[in-house]
Amino acid sequence: MTIENLNQLLLVYLTYLIATASPGPSNMAIMGVAMSEGRRPALALAMGVVTGSMFWAVLAATGISAVLATYASALEAIKIAGGLYLLFLAYKSARSALTTKPVPVRSSATGDKHDYFQLYRRGVLLHLFNPKAVLAWIAIMSLGLRPDAPAYTFQLIVAGCAMLGIVVFGLYALVFSTEPMVRGYQKARRGIEGVLAIFFGVAGIKLLLSRT
Repeated sequence: MTIENLNQLLLVYLTYLIATASPGPSNMAIMGVAMSEGRRPALALAMGVVTGSMFWAVLAATGISAVLATYASALEAIKIAGGLYLLFLAYKSARSALTTKPVPVRSSATGDKHDYFQLYRRGVLLHLFNPKAVLAWIAIMSLGLRPDAPAYTFQLIVAGCAMLGIVVFGLYALVFSTEPMVRGYQKARRGIEGVLAIFFGVAGIKLLLSRT
């Protein structure tokens, strides 16, 4: 691999790192689960987000997502599904915010049972229903998969971005499931859930009204 190829690969990693670290529906969802349900549930959700991201990465590399981008109806269907899903998350957060009775915070250490597969699936759906992820991965792959790039560049992109995703989303899960964060959630639960409801609601409406 030449220096130029290595620089392009580093640019891909930096682009993906900025995109994943920036606040978005996935990050906010992980934060909310971490504070309300604990570390392990948040990590399950985070792994689902990473899986959904890598799914689009593979499609982008194989050219299938470029076909999706060509057909407006396909992206439109994904956009509508994504917008409705975000509005559903907004409804759940709003319902929690309007609940006046104290809601006990479930910690992973207490032995409470969690549906980890459901949380993992929720993380996957957050990314699969995001048409912007398709276009973002097309841009990322176009940066890294240049004509002079080595044959194994695709594997390096997917492996490197997967590791970055695990670190970034995992840190969100770990940091926001710490005792100070959980105590803060207990004290300001309704306000936090209200903010999440507004965030998911605005994101869902913007996605439904956007021109993909």
